[in-house]
Amino acid sequence: MKPVPASPRLPRPPLIEGAPSLAQITESIASSLEGRASGAWWGAFAVAATALAAGVAAVTYEIATGIGTWGLNRTVGWAFDITNFVFWVGIGHAGTLISAILLLLRQRWRTSINRSAEAMTLFAVMCAGLFPLIHMGRPWLAFWIFPYPNQRGPLWVNFRSPLLWDVFAINTYFIISLVFWYVGLIPDLASLRDRAKGLWRRRIFNLLAFGWNGSHRTWSRYEVLSLILAGLATPLVLSVHTVVSMDFATSVIPGWHTTIFPPYFVAGAIFSGFGMVMTLLVITRKVMNLERYITLTHLEAMAKVLLATGTMVGFAYLTELYIAWYSGNLYERYAFLNRATGPYAWAYWTMMSCNLIVPQLLWWKKARRHVPTLFVLSLLVNVGMWFERFVIIVTSLHRDFLPSSWSMYTPTVIEIATLIGSFGLFFTLFLLFVRFLPVVAMWEVKALRGEELAGHGALGRPAGAPVPEAAEDLVLEVAPHAI
Repeated sequence: MKPVPASPRLPRPPLIEGAPSLAQITESIASSLEGRASGAWWGAFAVAATALAAGVAAVTYEIATGIGTWGLNRTVGWAFDITNFVFWVGIGHAGTLISAILLLLRQRWRTSINRSAEAMTLFAVMCAGLFPLIHMGRPWLAFWIFPYPNQRGPLWVNFRSPLLWDVFAINTYFIISLVFWYVGLIPDLASLRDRAKGLWRRRIFNLLAFGWNGSHRTWSRYEVLSLILAGLATPLVLSVHTVVSMDFATSVIPGWHTTIFPPYFVAGAIFSGFGMVMTLLVITRKVMNLERYITLTHLEAMAKVLLATGTMVGFAYLTELYIAWYSGNLYERYAFLNRATGPYAWAYWTMMSCNLIVPQLLWWKKARRHVPTLFVLSLLVNVGMWFERFVIIVTSLHRDFLPSSWSMYTPTVIEIATLIGSFGLFFTLFLLFVRFLPVVAMWEVKALRGEELAGHGALGRPAGAPVPEAAEDLVLEVAPHAI
């Protein structure tokens, strides 16, 4: 019998559409940063700044008056404040995952989206860090949470408290993410320096670029530094939200003390982070005409991550229900029964619908490559993940062991304005980022384009033939100043 010939493997869709030259990549991305901002940008900035102003006013009033302005009571001691804190910490996970882990795994589809995701991480962590400070009631004494030699006698921080672990984990995460983001910007800052027309603009970019010259030695050291930072950041992706989950998992409150929380929170953080990245990039690629670089292939890859992590989160929900029943613990059973059928059942089923049911649409390729569907789905993911944190915190607290102390929680105007203000801060910072810095990593896209030119016969040679010296130079010399 004759062997059946193997079917030819279909080529993968290109990650850069339109076959632009390296100079065209620089021009199309950097030109949006030059000249005056568009009316659409100013309109979006005005809305974000207004939301930020409302948040600043609410926080100022709360600090001057006290946290009695919130809807907290003797039973529900955590509510909107910690809900928003955990939500924003989770949002910040996608950036480091895309930048660090996918870099180590050599996933090429990360090149066009990593810059935006890294910036989003920084802004989300800034928003998250505000809520513990506000919750202190006296934020000017925040330095008390740091262990340093002091004159307060035996009064030291409690190193056994997961709340203190949060301080170290989140500060470390922010510092590593900031360094990783800035290091990735340096070659593009050199490109902007070389394009700058004004003297002061050129001097500023030259200072920020640390005199980048694009030599072979510079690129070699740069790649080593990038790998070292990626190696440092990778454990943080898993550890930060694991530590945040221990705020709950180390307690004795029904619905909280469970060993599934660390992996469940990490999967949920990646899920919500990719949802926010999807929301931002769908808008950014359209408004800034970046469809050539942020293609449907990138959106489909992110949709697959959403599907995988959403399925993990849904499995965790069902596992919690099963273990609560199987444990035979009356209090644990009631905690989950109250979530599903109690006065906050609307929040529970909103969470289940958005996080468990909606992502299953992504099994179909048409849904994964349909931009309006992805945009609506990413918004629902963000809504569902916020309600997940609300359900975990409030429904586990408002009915405790003593029915005489049961209480309902209703957010006040101050709390709602603070939440709106956190979104205002996030989008204000993101809009400033896309206005003054390249939203796509130009040097990484040019490196990817150079590989395509060298590997697919686009330099006037047969595919598979030895790469000529000029092509090798094209692959290696992707320094922005050389274009």
